[in-house]
Amino acid sequence: MSTAFLEPAVLPSRPPRTLSARRDAGMSARFARSAAVTDGAHLALADFPGWLAERGRAGTFRVERIPFADLEGWSFAPDTGNLVHRTGRFFSVEGLHATSDSGPYRDWYQPIIKQPEVGILGILVKEFDGVPHFLMQAKMEPGNPHLLQLSPTVQATRSNYTKAHQGADVKYVDHFLRPGLGRVLTDVLQSEHGSWFFHKSNRNMIVEARGEVPLHEDFCWLTLGQLNALLHRDNVVNMDARTVLATLPTAYGRERALHSDTGLLSWFTARRARREMTAERVPLAALPGWSRTDTRITRDDGRFFDIVAVRVEADSREVARWTQPLVEPVGRGVCAFLTRTIDGVRHVLVSARAEGGFLDTVELGPTVQCTPGNHPGAARPPYLDQVLGAGRERVRYEAVHAEEGGRFLNAEARYLIVETAEGEPGHELDPPDGFRWATPAQLTSLVRHGHYVNVQARTLLACLNAREVGAGE
Repeated sequence: MSTAFLEPAVLPSRPPRTLSARRDAGMSARFARSAAVTDGAHLALADFPGWLAERGRAGTFRVERIPFADLEGWSFAPDTGNLVHRTGRFFSVEGLHATSDSGPYRDWYQPIIKQPEVGILGILVKEFDGVPHFLMQAKMEPGNPHLLQLSPTVQATRSNYTKAHQGADVKYVDHFLRPGLGRVLTDVLQSEHGSWFFHKSNRNMIVEARGEVPLHEDFCWLTLGQLNALLHRDNVVNMDARTVLATLPTAYGRERALHSDTGLLSWFTARRARREMTAERVPLAALPGWSRTDTRITRDDGRFFDIVAVRVEADSREVARWTQPLVEPVGRGVCAFLTRTIDGVRHVLVSARAEGGFLDTVELGPTVQCTPGNHPGAARPPYLDQVLGAGRERVRYEAVHAEEGGRFLNAEARYLIVETAEGEPGHELDPPDGFRWATPAQLTSLVRHGHYVNVQARTLLACLNAREVGAGE
């Protein structure tokens, strides 16, 4: 009887797998080198305004307010009144009913954008003369003040890059979808505005390109130093670029902070665990306190925001003409960090902020995040008057930045970083419940993970990083 079947099988040998470092220790140094350079290989900083203006002249851009009846492909669903697209793609405007166990507003109704697909916000990086440069796009968005702003290399919803709109290809998107074209440096799902989006996330990515990258006319290579300088200018760097830049590793000292990383996370987790908040989608047609006219959906007291409709022309976009709804806020917002130095280490005062559209109820936000006119009397947020009343000598950073121009119309906020003063509210080491001191290094660590730091705080983190390298000063 043969026993050949008892012989052990001879398997082909495989080369041993090598282990990788858990993180690239040299990455922050490379980006620090880029931050120190304010004239890039492609474009000098002084020439940037002319380049952006030229890109504006090269295209045809027009945004016109229209009645809802003139929306093409959009309609109010007969059963719910929700504003939906005939394809079922893109996004919808629905109703939200939220309740909370704390805060000045405990029970409210509002319209909200439901956009379940995850988009890509991606910046391509490549070295020129040993200095990392970032590929940025002059992109028109219908809601942007002045229309054209600096955006990531790719800023696209899944509907965009799968061409649900039957438009042109999204340039450079393969670098973020095909791993072989580059090395991923950062990749994280981040929330968008929880007051206006329901459970919306985008993939924030930075990818280092391999090989040659052709330069299209609406794109330019900029160093981090140039981008930091542009963050000091009003309405130049768009929200999507700011949130991706906030994910960059920095050279901040990581050793010391008022609260340990574990202590900060424990405080934040406890806030999440005990915050009782419900948020359920309801028909848009049945929102108490809201009314619909031919041209807008508006709150009866005129506060917070409206829903409006626009017709858009932009021959530089994947689709040259379209119509869509937009959220239009009432008034300019204020987003601010109070900051102080504790034992030689810079700290900022963060808040545990709940918003109806957040996936996890609470995220870390700025010290102040509001539109002042929406909060009269007792509803006025803590520290707002302190931020607005700060003398110029205590303002460490200030610029006006627009929020996401693809969904929001003329949504601007004044972003500030304000030094606290001895004896004033906000200077104490033990702030009121709901606030905590954190270092920029701690926020940079947290922003590498999804749904910890909200989009407004991420903008401030990018601006704080820009201030720390001295750009624009």
